[in-house]
Amino acid sequence: MAALVVTHARIATMRGGKYSILEDGAVRCEGWRIAGIGPSGDIVPHERDQVIDAGGALLTPGLVDCHTHLVYAGDRTRDFEMRMEGLSYADIAKAGGGIVSTVKATRAASDDDLRAASARRLEAIMASGATTVEIKSGYGLDTGNELRCLRIARGLASDHPVQIATTLLGAHAIPPEFEGRADAYIDEVCGTMIPMAASDHLADAVDGFCETIAFTREQVRRVFETARKHGLRVKLHADQLSDSGGAALAAEFDAISADHLEHSNEEGITALAKAGSVAVMLPGAFYFLRETQVPPIELLRQHGVRMAVATDCNPGTSPLTSLPTAMNMACTLFRMTPEEALAGTTCHAARALGLGDRGTIEVRKRADLALWDVEHPAHLAWQIAGLVPRAIIHAGKVTRRG
Repeated sequence: MAALVVTHARIATMRGGKYSILEDGAVRCEGWRIAGIGPSGDIVPHERDQVIDAGGALLTPGLVDCHTHLVYAGDRTRDFEMRMEGLSYADIAKAGGGIVSTVKATRAASDDDLRAASARRLEAIMASGATTVEIKSGYGLDTGNELRCLRIARGLASDHPVQIATTLLGAHAIPPEFEGRADAYIDEVCGTMIPMAASDHLADAVDGFCETIAFTREQVRRVFETARKHGLRVKLHADQLSDSGGAALAAEFDAISADHLEHSNEEGITALAKAGSVAVMLPGAFYFLRETQVPPIELLRQHGVRMAVATDCNPGTSPLTSLPTAMNMACTLFRMTPEEALAGTTCHAARALGLGDRGTIEVRKRADLALWDVEHPAHLAWQIAGLVPRAIIHAGKVTRRG
């Protein structure tokens, strides 16, 4: 069968979370899988094969954005103005801004308008090298609109060369109609929203926001127990604004990831390590909110917790659509190494979605690749903005050429 062969590349295989460089290497893609990898002299293209001569450029796994909220309507520029005027995240929410303002705009948007706006953001993330993107709901906050957002997210993969993983984030905030009745809203999330998302195969996982301005540990525990009952994996927005014990709660339910973690304590980090959960670093939100409490990177290293890096693309706290820029922020703001940042957007990000078939360049893995006109993989985290791949390969097909 005809194949796609990339030759004369400097290959960062990312096996074991390391660069694991293969100099002057070649990759053979047959169908949607990698069929061979080795020195260019050992992988000889057949006459009918499509060949890309990398000319010494860097080949990496396709990037994985494992935490986004890109299905929404409207924007939050007024929130940004208020924040620059000195108001806090909680103050803005109390003033009618925050998540609830996006909920209002999202509910009012037509399917076509919501899909078009979401597609633009997805395309920007893809242009930065992403071949897999997670999309959360969370701006509908009622069963009908949460499921609508998940359907739109699922549908984006029908005409975009990208794999979409969907996450139900019904427990994102308390909707206006449930003000003062958080437990009653959790009743809807657990009694209706999760069962319908599971039965309609709209969600791959369930997430929650465990925080002083959102939901308590006890409320999120109910959400996770319901998700487990319906066969859905869990993730958690944990310890972003305070030490709420979110990391330990995520570990208790064997969460595939715990995200943010700025205020997590050592007990929570130890629990994540034992559970095998991935810690997802979201430096865009840290930067945008002008936070000062850095995630406990050294504790995560000491306990062997894998660290992913994602854009957290959302309207209120991280309007970011570039994974390389997120990598740069992870290094400059959190002191991650460039190698950790690339692992965080490839193999560890894939693990944060429970996807073991991608994130490294190995035989039988998905042929999701990105070719970059740089000599060394550290360049991907060094350049602050504007870096895009020369070519992107998704499921063995060239989908973009720079």
